[in-house]
Amino acid sequence: MTYLSITFYLFVAAAALFYYILPLKYRWLVLLFGSLFFYWRAMGSGAGLTVILVTVMTAYGAGLLLERRKNKVILTGAVLLMVLPWLCVKNGNYILEILLHRNAVNWIVPMGISFYTLQVISYLADIYRGRINAQKNPARFILYVMFFPQIVQGPIPRYDRLADQLYDGHRFDERMVAGGFYRILWGFFLKLMIASQAARFVDCVYESYQIYVGCYVLVAGILYSIQLYADFAACISISKGVANLFGIELADNFHHPYLAVSVKDFWHRWHMSLSEWLKDYIYIPLGGSRKGRVRTYINLILTFLVSGIWHGAGLRFLVWGTMHAAYQIIGDLTRNIQRKAAKLLRLEESAGATLWIRRVWTFLCVMAAWILFRAESLTKGLKMLWSMFRVRNLWIFTNDSLLTMGLEWKEWVVLGASVLILFVVSLKQEQGVSFSELIFRQPLYVRWILYLVVIFGIMTFGGYGQGYDAQAFIYGGF
Repeated sequence: MTYLSITFYLFVAAAALFYYILPLKYRWLVLLFGSLFFYWRAMGSGAGLTVILVTVMTAYGAGLLLERRKNKVILTGAVLLMVLPWLCVKNGNYILEILLHRNAVNWIVPMGISFYTLQVISYLADIYRGRINAQKNPARFILYVMFFPQIVQGPIPRYDRLADQLYDGHRFDERMVAGGFYRILWGFFLKLMIASQAARFVDCVYESYQIYVGCYVLVAGILYSIQLYADFAACISISKGVANLFGIELADNFHHPYLAVSVKDFWHRWHMSLSEWLKDYIYIPLGGSRKGRVRTYINLILTFLVSGIWHGAGLRFLVWGTMHAAYQIIGDLTRNIQRKAAKLLRLEESAGATLWIRRVWTFLCVMAAWILFRAESLTKGLKMLWSMFRVRNLWIFTNDSLLTMGLEWKEWVVLGASVLILFVVSLKQEQGVSFSELIFRQPLYVRWILYLVVIFGIMTFGGYGQGYDAQAFIYGGF
């Protein structure tokens, strides 16, 4: 049962029906049993459910203990217990095969382990810091960790922002439910019209990177950057939309990251719940920017190395994280030079042309890192990057070369039009326009006509072409 299946939405409809039928004080129980049922069905067996429940109950007990004795040794031990299962299933085979040259192990991989691990660590750390009180009811704590709209790939919630919403029953709110329906449709648009379509070209280049070099890699890099954003934003949009159906508001995870004017700005907009987690629980505890420039840069590098390790095993993820730290360090070191150059060229920082130059440059820097991120190994990724500078095959844009790699010309048109819609919507939202509000203000029949048109368009064009396959969400694998 995935977020794209009919079964999932039948389950959501049934859960919403029971939720609003029951008295307010019992409505959280629907979310609890619904979350347990969803996790069991999504995993396909009870083994994954058992692993997460053991982890959750360990965190629950550690939370109670930390509230009684705010001891750093207890916190450290509890965090290690949370990290150990994640370390085994996500990095165990890399360590065994690559570093120790041993046979791989068939680990049980609980769904969402990378996300809920960070979630329970923040919960324990916040208890230790005195920011929150430990949850005394084990069933309520299970719901906080396993709330089904966000368990797959976030956003990573904080206890003080989500818990009360889960436990306090919500009355039916037409505006909230309508907004949720809009977010679900937008998620399907991002996933089926952009991410899954772009994946066909990207996969073709990466599977035959020795043949498709130069400008092929450039196009694949641009499309993968768009694919990754559309894919991840789609799942988050669906997650937020489903939560809205129950009157619950999850945290935002994106704020138009490819409109960022620097890599630092990018990380204020991309995977915001992870960025905030890394800042609060890694960067600031290391000292943040309080102990001089050199120490600040070291803390920044360490924080992004943790981010790289969290995303996956292998050198390419460490290099990816280091690249983002290096971008920010270089940007800070050259800040005065950039200002003097802009002044010399009479370019105002807020001027339209300057703004777009900075946005394009930031996108290219991020894209270069994404190319390594997507590659099967660091060596392959570096070869692909190098080929962009070594091979000059501009002719692929003037013949039919791009039409032989997973997408025909009609599919390129659909993908291009969809990306344009995403771009325009992002620009308008950046300017403060709320499309959900605009839609809600329309008469009910107008709204439903619009919904049906969007649904028909996604069903028609989202599955266009032979061999189409709506792949699993990318960040679900991290």
